[in-house]
Amino acid sequence: MGTDDQILTLLARVAETPEVQRNLDLQLFDTGVLDSLRTVELIVALSTELSVEISPAEFDRDQCATPRMFVAYVKSKLNGRPSP
Repeated sequence: MGTDDQILTLLARVAETPEVQRNLDLQLFDTGVLDSLRTVELIVALSTELSVEISPAEFDRDQCATPRMFVAYVKSKLNGRPSP
């Protein structure tokens, strides 16, 4: 499974809808797919499952408004990780 698929699978699980995997331009917050509680759950899941650390204060809804944008945001965090 590729990185994009991992991120989308995690998003679908937290959002409790596979629609996020089918419609990459779905407005996550405007449609109520994500709310503040699910956003926190998503941040925790990203940390636990993908080792991506994002603080709630750092999370930008505008940069993560759609599944496509969310994947790009998470991948930028993965790519910006310091080398061990």
